[in-house]
Amino acid sequence: MRATAILGLGCSQKDLKPFQAGKTQAADRIEWRMGMPASHDEADVILMFGGDGTIHRHLGQLVRLGLPVLVVPAGSGNDFARALGLRRVRDALGAWQRFCSGTGNVREIDLGVISAAGDAGDAPAPHKRYFCCVAGVGLDGEVSRRANRLPRWLRAHGGYVATLIPTIFSFAPLPMKILTAVEGPVEGKAQNHDWSARSDQPTLLAAFANAPVYGGGMKIAPQAKMDDGLLDVCIVGGVDRLKLLCMFPTVYAGRHLTIKEVEYFQTGRLRIETERPLDVHADGEYVCQTPVDIAVQRAALRVVTP
Repeated sequence: MRATAILGLGCSQKDLKPFQAGKTQAADRIEWRMGMPASHDEADVILMFGGDGTIHRHLGQLVRLGLPVLVVPAGSGNDFARALGLRRVRDALGAWQRFCSGTGNVREIDLGVISAAGDAGDAPAPHKRYFCCVAGVGLDGEVSRRANRLPRWLRAHGGYVATLIPTIFSFAPLPMKILTAVEGPVEGKAQNHDWSARSDQPTLLAAFANAPVYGGGMKIAPQAKMDDGLLDVCIVGGVDRLKLLCMFPTVYAGRHLTIKEVEYFQTGRLRIETERPLDVHADGEYVCQTPVDIAVQRAALRVVTP
């Protein structure tokens, strides 16, 4: 078997050694290499050491290769690994040992796709940006921007929360229109996308989730599944700042959905339009600015799971 390892920021060969040692007969027959393979013929599996940002930056290549990917949680944010049941490095090591033993612990999951408005379904690969966890516009994007300025060790130990609290008191709701796709047959075509306005109001936060958690464990989309072909959308309208501050702890348990200013629904494709261009963040990384279409690509990534 041929395995390739990709080491994210702060990771080294030392992190790889437990996986190279192994406890299976197959471990002695593994051919190791470093770095992203150029084609799927050069490897049988990819081990990705890092957090959500590391995964996000490589998603386009991983989709193109179509190889099984084992995520080793070793970053400042590990929400994607957490969603896969890989909370600690030892969880990833256990999944690796089972994979080497031929247990077939590989599943296919969806990814979100961000494109310029009008291109989400048909844009060529270079113009698509994939995300594995959550994309957002508004407050969470501003928090991500500020948190990314912090030292890596601080981001890994509550940096997102430390940044969120002061941002709540300085960030105002923004005019935002969110439309969902209405599919229907058209003469001479298999289907067509019309748009229906789902939300058109000052919006504090709009999150589009492929996975339940982001920001270090916040359950922004507690009902999200990574293999249902849908995005879970959470919209927070104009909320009094003091109420928002009190609401914040409920997100860790997913109880914010009961608050009247919060709207939650599922869709396969949506469009975000704003009066002026606003930053779009995904997996904690800046992606582009509005207007954008966001869609789902089903079974886009193969992952090794516990």
